[in-house]
Amino acid sequence: MKKGKLWGGRFTGKTDALFEKFNASIRFDKHFWKVDIIGSKAYARALAKSGVISEKEKDELIAGLDKVAIEWSSGTFQIDPETDEDIHTANERRLGELIGTVAGKLHTGRSRNDQVGTDFRLWCMETIVPLKKSLIELIGTTCRRAEEDVDILMPGFTHLQPAQPIRWSHLLLSYAWPWQRDYQRLTDLTKRLKMCPLGSGALAGNPFGVDRNFLAKELKFDGICPNSLDAVCDRDYVAELLFFASLTMVHISQCAEDLIIFCSKKYVACADAYSTGSSLMPQKKNPDALELLRGKCGRVFGGLASILMVLKGLPRAYNKDLQEDKEALFDSMTTLQASLDIMCGVISTIKANPKRMRKDLFPEMLATDFAEYLVRNGVAFRVAHHISGAAVKLAEDQEKPMSALTFDELKTLHPSIKEDVVKIWNFENSVESRNTPGGTSKSSIERQVTEIWQWIEKEKIVNKKYEIATITTKKMTTED
Repeated sequence: MKKGKLWGGRFTGKTDALFEKFNASIRFDKHFWKVDIIGSKAYARALAKSGVISEKEKDELIAGLDKVAIEWSSGTFQIDPETDEDIHTANERRLGELIGTVAGKLHTGRSRNDQVGTDFRLWCMETIVPLKKSLIELIGTTCRRAEEDVDILMPGFTHLQPAQPIRWSHLLLSYAWPWQRDYQRLTDLTKRLKMCPLGSGALAGNPFGVDRNFLAKELKFDGICPNSLDAVCDRDYVAELLFFASLTMVHISQCAEDLIIFCSKKYVACADAYSTGSSLMPQKKNPDALELLRGKCGRVFGGLASILMVLKGLPRAYNKDLQEDKEALFDSMTTLQASLDIMCGVISTIKANPKRMRKDLFPEMLATDFAEYLVRNGVAFRVAHHISGAAVKLAEDQEKPMSALTFDELKTLHPSIKEDVVKIWNFENSVESRNTPGGTSKSSIERQVTEIWQWIEKEKIVNKKYEIATITTKKMTTED
């Protein structure tokens, strides 16, 4: 084949060197080498099926593409900076060098517009598989920690102020449920991703009777994109993946923020494997893994903002703006994958400090329980709330905890207060009273844990009896 640009027939002037570099995408879309070859092999079969090429030519094309794939996988493929603008031209150029002019038939009726859309979707489908596995591992690891630590009580916070006693397990599970929603979100968007654009041509369709349903089946898509114009410019799946990644990173960041605060309070300690020290202060142990997870959330969200701005002003069909759809997603998927695995490691190895958590529980956190005691004795809640507030004020004025208020002092606040009021100053009783579904009682925690494991079993990825230690690389200890 004659060396030169695939599109260069009507051009006589030389491309500006700076623009040539600006225009080329081979630097990053070489990630598509494998899926590009898979798509091209399927297209060769479709061309033969429609009679555009012979069976012999199809076999030559497929054998040549296999040779190109071997060069990529072995690291011997040589990119030609003079001609290889992108992965598609690179593979076709090398195919021509290997098998001759028959390589020129491969692109019959095909455009780089439907080719790149196909490659990108195939790459996304492949990338989703380990993400789903890592999400399941993270959810399962969190669930296992909730089971192991179910008896640990701690302060619950609103507005970052101590509010009511809860179980540490309840907090852990409050992270697992958003990650489950992230998994469901990823599963849902996959239905829209798995539609095949190949056979749409540049924008108007394929004139050679290529069987698009055959192509979809060959490439393991669920169906075909129904409109050729939409097929070549649709990047909804990129925006959806970046939204999924952004929201998942938000959930990771929220968990990281809590754990950073709890590290400062000495409620928990990160394992050495996920911590660093100070170059100046020998006593420091910094939860750097958590801080990095929190920080990388912004990086992933930047990718979502980027693609939405690219898409907002595009007319129909392919435009070169869409070259900007890849780097943000590549980076975000890599960042998310690492973040999921690191968060899983942190949660599996983090060490809770029950004594320190218990030390920060104080009687005023049971003021609501006092109001609920009054309600059970027939007092309207709004009145009970006011009386409980008066009890808090009484204790403050006497500079002692609410639990030190005597029955004689408390009964002056309302006649419904009986001697059994002293029983409310018990953190375990408070926690156990929250026993409706979703609450922080032990029975409620056990229901949540069971529900999560049942969901994992339903997904047929892991089951309740499958040890988290075997899902992850290894079950680390706090000494690792």
